[in-house]
Amino acid sequence: MTDTFRALRIDKTDACQTVAIVDLTEDDLMEGDVTVAVANSTVNYKDGLAITGKAPVVRKFPLIPGIDFAGTVTASTHAGIKPGDKVVLNGWGVGESHNGGLAGRARVKGDWLVPLPEGIDLAHAMAIGTAGYTAMLCVMALEEQGVEPGSGEVLVTGAAGGVGSVAVALLAKLGFTVVASTGRTSEEAYLKGLGASTVIDRAEFATPVKPLARSRWAGAVDVAGSTTLANVLSQMNYGGTVAACGLAQGMDLPTSVAPFILRGAKLIGIDSVMCPKPRRITAWQRLARDLDMAKLDAMTTHIGLDDVQKAAADILAGKIRGRLVVDL
Repeated sequence: MTDTFRALRIDKTDACQTVAIVDLTEDDLMEGDVTVAVANSTVNYKDGLAITGKAPVVRKFPLIPGIDFAGTVTASTHAGIKPGDKVVLNGWGVGESHNGGLAGRARVKGDWLVPLPEGIDLAHAMAIGTAGYTAMLCVMALEEQGVEPGSGEVLVTGAAGGVGSVAVALLAKLGFTVVASTGRTSEEAYLKGLGASTVIDRAEFATPVKPLARSRWAGAVDVAGSTTLANVLSQMNYGGTVAACGLAQGMDLPTSVAPFILRGAKLIGIDSVMCPKPRRITAWQRLARDLDMAKLDAMTTHIGLDDVQKAAADILAGKIRGRLVVDL
């Protein structure tokens, strides 16, 4: 008898998109040279868009969503990867055009996998997930542009969300003075527990954008885009850097050249999906070193596969604090 596993699967007809939990076998998986027994996945903002159908994230049907997973290799013809290896995957179109992590098994290209670094187990890997890995890429970008703990305050927008929560914890542990912006000011105690020195209302960045405003920030991690990012740019200190990784507010950017040519501000785009493997490995090694696992636990909630559809709607509605881990 062929072993079966449970999976969340999205399908689409002319009338609508459907989402269901189904029993599959490995014959239902796509091509790849490594098969993984998935221990944990997660629900990111992009997963929320895919599962609810709010945006055309999924480009092939039927498809298992889930843009990341962590698990144990069960079969491999890829050089350097063997059965028993613990691995993590983020991006590469998984959960968009290739079956993703919200299933008990995954088959993918070995080149997409990163070995799990010492100090991070499978569950913690997905407590970090694409959100935390993206946060680390943002922090690395700020460092590479010369932003240091002594440079001044660093702003994190969407701070109570997945990327924001990990960014706050990372920056605080590295010695930065972190200002957390959120629409949920009731989360002030949570954010200060992660290391934020100050919590401010995101409404401060919803006002009409000035070419230049009072300079405030040495660096910033932005998940919002749109008016929020434009206002943040107008408030950067001379030579300050913004690492932009999200579009929760919108894809537009109603700004001017003033912050760039009058204050030397820098806007660095962060892409986690197609990021080269050597940089991924560096980011995961840095996470093992620089992320306080106790703080990670404080921002993490575990759910089952049956809870994912509700979680997808909740994450788009801004109701999810921190990180969700799906136990498979």
